Amino acid sequence: MKVGRLEDMVNGWFAGDFSPTLLATGAAEAAVQVFRAGAYKSRHHHRVATEVTVIARGRARMNGVVYGQGTIIVIEPGEATDFEAIEDATTFVVKIPGASNDKYEGEPEA
Repeated sequence: MKVGRLEDMVNGWFAGDFSPTLLATGAAEAAVQVFRAGAYKSRHHHRVATEVTVIARGRARMNGVVYGQGTIIVIEPGEATDFEAIEDATTFVVKIPGASNDKYEGEPEA
């Protein structure tokens, strides 16, 4: 059995092909992220990975739409999104497959 702590991980990422990690794998990446109200992540997209975001607590805006607790958002490769915590929020994020260096700022090229 391995035991870790979220505060020891980078931005809450605890599974994937990076360091530090509790589960080293290229199959997927997973994180629990805690945001203060007003926190913002700029618009980005992935070319390989599908990203699934669960709003576990609070409310957040993605692509101009406000989502609340219990919402599950699936972002396919080539779809761009931003993220803004409307209130203190916690998310659970999974990226499948794990894909190192697969985060690109802005919209995908046409």
